[in-house]
This record gives sequence, structure tokens and C-alpha cells, in this order.
Amino acid sequence: MTKAKLHDGSTLDVEVHGAGPTVLLPVNPRPAEGPQAEAMRKWGADPALGRSLIEGLSDAFQVVAFDYEGHVLGTPKPDTLTPANVAGDLLAVADAVGADRFAYYGYSWLALSGLQLAIRTDRLSALVMGGFPPVGGPYAEMLRVTTATHEMAVSPQSPPATPQTSQNSEEPDWSSVEVSMTEAQTRQFVTLYQALQGFDDRAAQARISCPRLCFVGSADEIEYGERWGGVHVSMAGPIANRRAELGDLGWEVSVMEGLDHTQAMQAAHVLPVVRPWLASATGVRLPR
Repeated sequence: MTKAKLHDGSTLDVEVHGAGPTVLLPVNPRPAEGPQAEAMRKWGADPALGRSLIEGLSDAFQVVAFDYEGHVLGTPKPDTLTPANVAGDLLAVADAVGADRFAYYGYSWLALSGLQLAIRTDRLSALVMGGFPPVGGPYAEMLRVTTATHEMAVSPQSPPATPQTSQNSEEPDWSSVEVSMTEAQTRQFVTLYQALQGFDDRAAQARISCPRLCFVGSADEIEYGERWGGVHVSMAGPIANRRAELGDLGWEVSVMEGLDHTQAMQAAHVLPVVRPWLASATGVRLPR
């Protein structure tokens, strides 16, 4: 176990698995247990997702695994979780394991973190963004959602007793999900998305120098109910509708038919796309 020192002076546990080109993987290497695991299964998620991704890549790559999301929830950074500081934290992880060059894979807000990293360093050998568009990202919508979440953390309301799932997928019905995070936990994501309001992701593409892949489920369209201001967050649209443009900008694009945000992050869907692409991008011959 290695520790990386982050921008606020806190430390993050880092695990290294396998050998080969380095891949930074911001996932929890420890499977969830108990009620948390049961809730994840109910929504179609794998309680051992991080472990599954590590095992699926570590036979060909040196996988550097670290639970960055778990860390910021456990050690909130309400005023300092900015794009620049997140990118600095990811570089600190690479430094902690002595990786001068490395690939990066992130999903959802950790994917946008990878984009912020890519425009700030020339050390990336490859970038994979899952579940968040590299161009046309829903930054304004996510600020509205995170602001509403923060407001609910400050002044809790009485939500429905049991979270439901939507009728056509395993995606949570966000109108019924209870906000259990603290004020500091939620405010840090408001800080992140506030800092991204002036970000021009189309213009930023010229600053990315490494091979890049983005993927999304075709049903990754998230409807937030009235408690969140009735916001619609489209992750699929900006990717599916801009495939030609993204290709011209150097992106390999994969749209996973019929999958929503939760489904498309599962290892059974991620590995068949990401593993061979990473091998090609980094010049690795995969074991037979």
C-alpha cells in the first residue's frame, strides 16, 4: 500500500496490481458489503466493481487503483475541489507510484476529471472517458443538480421512505432518493461545477495530445425530479449525436446500445471495450 499526498494535505491509499504500462484507475478496490452492497445490487451495480476492473486489466497493465470518490466523501474539500486541484491530486497519485507516463480511465465525474488532467499535463499515454461527454458536457445542468443537492443537505426535506427504480431500467428514480450527504460533502461538488461554468470543452480539445476513447450507454439520459429543479442531464446525446465531430477531434467513440448510466459502468460492459483499446493505445500484446 502506497499513500499519495493530496492538495489539502490529506493522504490517499493507493494499491498497485500487475505489471506493464501504468493505468490510473480511480475505483474502490475493496468490495462493498452489507446494506450498501444490497442497495447497489438492487440498482444493477456490482458491489465489487473496482475489484472486477482491476482483475480485468492487471494481467496486461500495472493498475494503480485508488478510491478518490470515497476519499473526497470521507475527507470533504468544500472550498478546494476545483478542476486544477483534482488534476493535481491525480498527478500526485502517479508521482506516488513513480509513474512518469500513465493512462487514465474514469467514469462520470471522474471522467471529466480525466479531461481536466489531460489538458494540464503531457504525461498521459491514453485517456478513457466513460459516462461523460468530452464535448458538450452538461456542466450547467450538473451545477443545478449539485446546488439542489447541497440545499437539501442544508435543509433536509422528507423524501419517500423507499427509493424506487425507473420503470424501463435499473437506474434509480432520482425523485425518491434520500440525500444523506453532509453540507461539506455536497458543497465540494458545487465548488467543482461552479469552476467549470466557463470551461469550453470544444476549445480544450486542442490541448489533448494522447490517444483518447469515450463511451456511453445509449440510454444514459438522467431525469431529476422537482426536488432537483426538474433537470434533464444528457450524457448519451452529446456523444451519440457528435460521433463524426468527436472522430475528427481524435476520439474513438463507443455507444453501448440500451444501457443507462449505471449499467454502462459495469465491468462486463467496460472491459470488452476499454481493455483492447488500451492495449492498442499503449502497444501492449494482450495475453491469449
